[in-house]
Amino acid sequence: MKKWNLIIDVAKCTNCNNCFLTNRDEHVDNDFPGYAAPQPRLGHRWIDIRRKERGRAPMIDVAYLPTMCNHCDNAPCVKASKDGAVYQRPDGIVIIDPQKARGNKEIVKSCPYGSIWWNEEHNVAQKWIFDAHLLDQGWKEPRCVQACPTGAMHSIKVEDSEMQSLAKSEELEVLRPELTAKPRVYYKNLYRFSEYFVGGSVAVDRNGTLDCLPGAEVALLRGGARIAEQRTDAFGDFKFDRLEPASGAYAVEIAHPGHEKKTIEVQLGESQYLGTTYLK
Repeated sequence: MKKWNLIIDVAKCTNCNNCFLTNRDEHVDNDFPGYAAPQPRLGHRWIDIRRKERGRAPMIDVAYLPTMCNHCDNAPCVKASKDGAVYQRPDGIVIIDPQKARGNKEIVKSCPYGSIWWNEEHNVAQKWIFDAHLLDQGWKEPRCVQACPTGAMHSIKVEDSEMQSLAKSEELEVLRPELTAKPRVYYKNLYRFSEYFVGGSVAVDRNGTLDCLPGAEVALLRGGARIAEQRTDAFGDFKFDRLEPASGAYAVEIAHPGHEKKTIEVQLGESQYLGTTYLK
């Protein structure tokens, strides 16, 4: 059977908050029996955007990560509920029944992603419902997808085998796969939020005149082995990305014909801009 999935491209998210706002517009003061009780005016962020800054000036980037209920196939919240208070529909959407789940605060604690919220007024756990009430009326996509101005969000209803093939070909990832919850929310370019880079600039001193040095050969080494190579761009910059966090010691070798070679030792604890290296 075809099931719903959400794909989020981290590289395209600009933190406009349209997804967050449309979700609040849909649920604050609105009751959808069988789907969700009204969302509180304050406190809840069923779609929450996390932020991460990497590097330092002038080589710096900021990534935004929209997070929400992952509609997991092996959902801990479903396991923690009783009498069908939380269930997964045949189309993959996980629903917290606003009536059956009343009073069960353990449902909030069961989510390892922190994507379930407690509604004190209605005494019930709540979360993003993939706009199931709208999809059941014939909508082609959730409102967050419809409202995204950059196309960072894309919903798709396909067979699981097709989704897995797409995830492999597009290099899609899920959050915290070690939890084995099997999320149905996938991320593209997640490295911008979860991994590190090493970058720098190369310049040359020509009789007191400092110029950037394009075309310099830069190699990234680990344990003495070259793991990546590139040339500096027109501004003399280089950047090795997608490095595992806290992955230890690296070395950066910089060379250019007619100039001395330089090696910089790097201990990777976070993304680093190495500054400008001057070749004689």
